[in-house]
Amino acid sequence: MSQSDGSRTAASRRLPDGVDAVVDDAVVVDAVVVGAGFAGMYMIYRLRGLGMSLRAFDTASDVGGTWYWNRYPGARCDIESLDYSYSFSEELEQEWQWTEKYAAQPEILRYANHVADRFDLRRDIEFETRVVAAVFDEAVSRWTVTTDKGTRVSAQFCIMATGSLSTANTPELVGLESFLGDRYHTGQWPHEGVDVTGRRVGILGTGSSAIQCIPIIAQQAAHLTVFQRTPNFSLPARNALLDPDDYAKMRASYPDYRRRARESPTGVPVELPVRRTFDVDEAERQRAYEAAWEGGKYGALLRAYRDLLTDKAANDTASEFLRSKIREIVRDPDIAETLVPTDHPFGTKRSCLDTDYYATYNRDNVTLVDVRKSPIVAVSPTGIRTAEREYPLDAIVFATGFDAMTGALSRIDIRGRGRSTLRAKWAACPRAYLGLAIAGFPNLFLITGPGSPSVLSNMIVSIEQHVEWIAACITFLRERGVAAIEATEEAEEAWADHVDEAANATLYPMADSWYIGANIPGKRRVFMPYVGGVGVFRDLCDKVAAADYEGFSLARESAANEASP
Repeated sequence: MSQSDGSRTAASRRLPDGVDAVVDDAVVVDAVVVGAGFAGMYMIYRLRGLGMSLRAFDTASDVGGTWYWNRYPGARCDIESLDYSYSFSEELEQEWQWTEKYAAQPEILRYANHVADRFDLRRDIEFETRVVAAVFDEAVSRWTVTTDKGTRVSAQFCIMATGSLSTANTPELVGLESFLGDRYHTGQWPHEGVDVTGRRVGILGTGSSAIQCIPIIAQQAAHLTVFQRTPNFSLPARNALLDPDDYAKMRASYPDYRRRARESPTGVPVELPVRRTFDVDEAERQRAYEAAWEGGKYGALLRAYRDLLTDKAANDTASEFLRSKIREIVRDPDIAETLVPTDHPFGTKRSCLDTDYYATYNRDNVTLVDVRKSPIVAVSPTGIRTAEREYPLDAIVFATGFDAMTGALSRIDIRGRGRSTLRAKWAACPRAYLGLAIAGFPNLFLITGPGSPSVLSNMIVSIEQHVEWIAACITFLRERGVAAIEATEEAEEAWADHVDEAANATLYPMADSWYIGANIPGKRRVFMPYVGGVGVFRDLCDKVAAADYEGFSLARESAANEASP
């Protein structure tokens, strides 16, 4: 593509920065990035480093992704702040100062804005703009991306940084539209905040978001009614301000620490257990579990012994330890038993960290409703009616999670070879080779897509690995004059089998979790993330690249480029 030719096509029109041309009302660039969260921002940074022109889009009015939208009370990361940060810039590492062990949403959003400011990322992003379609043109090996504002962009590469947890799920309840009070979703929280002082609030859900916000809402509301379908395990976060001396030590050791993070199973460097659960007696197990409970480290209990996610009998010991903790904290034995998880092994659903979650149920102004025993029948104008009674409410909070990993992509009309749609392809099974690419969709890359460690890992580490792999792949293609790269059906199928095999070697499939899409009615139940670990996954991706992108088909430049401006 010749920029001078493109400029002549655009005639006297002054082109925006980063745009090569405007042809047939389509902006012509090298790459389109969809999303401006941590994945999208880093992708923009790397593409610029390659000297590529690009356009990025996000529905939000600024950067931050999930941390832009999830502003509910108590929202914070469950990966420690010093781990949940970029590693690509030593200067960025040294200049940013986290304040808490587990950063709250406002601080994480400030960090995202600091990154955007420092690297001037916003000039390539169109905010408050939704991508509605992306269509691959086989004749020229380019994608045409269309937005809800009518903008059309032609690009050789289309990179989806849409996030694993970005499409809010709101259940369809009879009579919901008749409710006269206020309705909120934790994943779409009003930016001006919500004052529930003196109000009767109902919250649906007891997953991670609910576990974080329930204690805070209970302190403010006149009465809080929690509608629980599935109880979840949670451990105390033990959040605290960061010690300046500890911070200084971390800054001095960042290079080695980041290396160990990249090689670790979860993207956080930890000592992996050697012993199995029944290698020790019950007293020693209890001491190990107590240490994990008191330590406030995400995943610490699962790391107590090496077989807790592979041996049901071993897991039962940890699960029962946590059940006993719930019974100790919650004074009413009937409420405690309702909060005790019994239908899934510990760790097979997203493990939660909390601050006074279980103790909140000791408050006089909190009611717990077990909707398995008394299902929700309908929403009335003044509350929620179950099979047993109606609960009067002034506001309803949906803490009902997301259409995880595939939801954002399924809402875009993505069409590949032969105009086949991604929706149709994924209706049977959401598959992506290495979580990065999809057979039948050339030059389309996913960041932390299904089949990658993504939600089972420190997302920042997984994001950086995917972005860097994509950037290296694009460099390879450009240096060798390759017009298109596409995962083969055989490689995609083999990888899907490997992901399934890895999951089935664990206890994960025993839970009806959002990892398998169980929270979305009609969604095909397939375990989507890769459980093999971040370090193992990185090695596999590197081997694919070193073998000249084994499992991909490469199309050399041809008349395709001659047809492009």
